[in-house]
Amino acid sequence: MIPGGGQPNMQQLLQQAQKMQQDLAQAQEELAHMEVDGQAGGGLVTATVTGSGELRALKIDPEAVDPEDTETLADLVVAAVQAANENAQALQQQKLGPLAQGLGGGIPGLPF
Repeated sequence: MIPGGGQPNMQQLLQQAQKMQQDLAQAQEELAHMEVDGQAGGGLVTATVTGSGELRALKIDPEAVDPEDTETLADLVVAAVQAANENAQALQQQKLGPLAQGLGGGIPGLPF
């Protein structure tokens, strides 16, 4: 509802949209520099990803390495990376969710 029944101030709307876009870009930049971990096997394998989901590090405890059973190690690596990515998505939701809602809903390409 527009006070007084007039037309919306297009300049003001454009400025608000531009600020929201700048805030979104800043939040995405911050996410690209933040790191989160995910673990599997009680900490035998730890994956570190950025807030935007880029794999940065993988730590494997020597106890997880069994030359006779590489399939279990592979499963632990996959599980650790998946856990790290879930944590990254939660971080994205926390950082970008309020901005996305301010833009009227979800942003294409983001999981919320």
